[in-house]
Amino acid sequence: MLPLDEDGVSYDEGSERASSVEDYKVTCIQFIKDICGDYIAWVDYYKLPEDEDKKRRTQIHAIVERTNEWIAKIATTIKGVDVVMNDGIQKMAENTAGYPFQIGVFVNGMSGYTLAKPGIIDINVKAIGREGYNVQLGWHQKDKQFLINSTSPVIIDESDISDEDFDLLDLHLKMDAQKCQPRDIVSFTVVVTETRDGQEHERRGMTTIIHMG
Repeated sequence: MLPLDEDGVSYDEGSERASSVEDYKVTCIQFIKDICGDYIAWVDYYKLPEDEDKKRRTQIHAIVERTNEWIAKIATTIKGVDVVMNDGIQKMAENTAGYPFQIGVFVNGMSGYTLAKPGIIDINVKAIGREGYNVQLGWHQKDKQFLINSTSPVIIDESDISDEDFDLLDLHLKMDAQKCQPRDIVSFTVVVTETRDGQEHERRGMTTIIHMG
């Protein structure tokens, strides 16, 4: 099992004991650097073909850099630091596992690390299965379609989501972020499953973070 944060619970429960946001940022930046080694160890364990091995390592190291940049420059509260840190952990786990089929999640044409204004936000989810397979929007947990971690309350509308599978998935989700303010941070995970003859074959999550501008 990958050390994936299934419930969106912070890996570091020390946030309530942090003496200041700046001190907590330093702690969490170091934590992200340290935990990166655990994911690289999983990549070692998998003994992948050279190209795939290099791809996953490169992505993990890029996530460390980008996550720590967001912790340093964008998060303004302890809760914000937690959201960014856990987003980075999710992304590292996802990229350690790799993507056997193509998935893309876009906010304003950006993926992974994105920017939006408070309000109703369009999320475009695209996926295509391998030959002979279909794709459909999956569930993060049995009773929870999406994993959401944010500094202000947000909801992704689930009312019009189809449970059909498709050769090509290209759907638009609506996130209600009207309660957000500039500088809020939202991280969410979309799960896509690859199916064959109506049976789930593979499932992968893709985590996206939004900086409210």
